[in-house]
Amino acid sequence: MDIIRLIAAIILPPLGVFLQVGLGGQFWLNCLLTLLGYIPGIIHAVYIIATRGGPAATAI
Repeated sequence: MDIIRLIAAIILPPLGVFLQVGLGGQFWLNCLLTLLGYIPGIIHAVYIIATRGGPAATAI
């Protein structure tokens, strides 16, 4: 599933963050970064996907 999130993060960075964390503060920060510049949005999205575990990782 991470590969799908990474592809989404490259095509549309807020979508990749949304798939990882939902509609939280990180999503809105990524929207702002993407509006300010496409590359900062991609960097932030890839960082969020790489460092945060998905919902399945937190559920036991």
